[in-house]
Amino acid sequence: MADDGPLRIIHCFRSPIGGIFRHVRDLAEFHAKAGHDVGIVCDSLTGSSYEDGLFDEIRPYLSLGLTRLPISRSISPRDIGAFWSSYHEIKSLQPDVLHGHGAKGGAIARLIGSALRVNRYRVARLYSPHGGSLHYNRRTATGMAILTAERLLERLGDALVFVCDYERDAYAARVGRPRVRAERIYNGIHDRDFEPVYSREDAVDFLYIGMLRDLKGPDVFVEAFARTERRIGRPLSALMIGDGPDKAKYEDMMLRMGLGRRIGMLPAMKAHDAFALTRNVIVPSRAEAMPYIVLEALAARKPVIATRVGGIPEVLGRDSIALTEPGDPDGLAALMARAITDADWPRRVMPEPTGFKAAFSASAMSGALLDLYRDILTRQTSGNRHST
Repeated sequence: MADDGPLRIIHCFRSPIGGIFRHVRDLAEFHAKAGHDVGIVCDSLTGSSYEDGLFDEIRPYLSLGLTRLPISRSISPRDIGAFWSSYHEIKSLQPDVLHGHGAKGGAIARLIGSALRVNRYRVARLYSPHGGSLHYNRRTATGMAILTAERLLERLGDALVFVCDYERDAYAARVGRPRVRAERIYNGIHDRDFEPVYSREDAVDFLYIGMLRDLKGPDVFVEAFARTERRIGRPLSALMIGDGPDKAKYEDMMLRMGLGRRIGMLPAMKAHDAFALTRNVIVPSRAEAMPYIVLEALAARKPVIATRVGGIPEVLGRDSIALTEPGDPDGLAALMARAITDADWPRRVMPEPTGFKAAFSASAMSGALLDLYRDILTRQTSGNRHST
């Protein structure tokens, strides 16, 4: 491969849902359109017909194919089989770049990349945590094991890629100061997403869209919705869109609180389609890295109310009046009430469009990663010349 020739890039990750999947889909499209060969290795146990449709959309960009293997969420003996299968599949594709996303994807990329390097195969090994293991701490046995594994795997990679300053700082605090190259490259979204999405006449007041699990705060959203109604003294409307392991729990919670008719639930759909169904987007997460839903909503010119977690303050502004503390339904309700009663709310909480697009576009993200891939490979080639 010439230094300016096409690269063979494989992205490894576990779960084909949520922000990591969105991140990889965008990279696959942009890098394929730039003339590179792209492939994906991910879990076959996760996802639904919705994710199957998303895979169908990106297949034309995957010249190195889509490989799906059973990869469990927790560490288990089955991982040995998954790693062995991944090794043979990846080796046959002769990648220049292995980019792992999330803890399991990062382990696959770095372990397999290192095995290839033992055989004097030139390959860049990168890892993007995307939050993941950084939500743990060393005060629990599980957290200690996961963070220790992160530290041990670090030396097997060529670079860490963080999607926001928060993630970089969290890694340093929980795992330790990086002992390999570390870069911050913000998540970015496609140019086509930077178009206003206008609310339908029957749009609801508030929308939660994302994984239905406690980490993302759907329970806080339901409780805050009830308190918002009490604050302003009239019924409101909301939608929860998504799938996840705790869906039944939230349905039961809404029924017990008498909200079943005012909070609707719909299965996962494209964010762009969901935005037309609402006037305000709520992101009540207890923990995040750099959630795509915030970027997508702001690009669509939808007001966002969110918790002060992860990289969200880097997007909305650290002093944004649209931020509240995680796990605080009363604080969230106060902002939701302001959004309903303050006609000037959207103008005051939205970031400046031109600067926002310059910082968080997929073209900027994908270009910065290509530069990083090439620089790592160039340094490897230079090092090999000097060692011979």
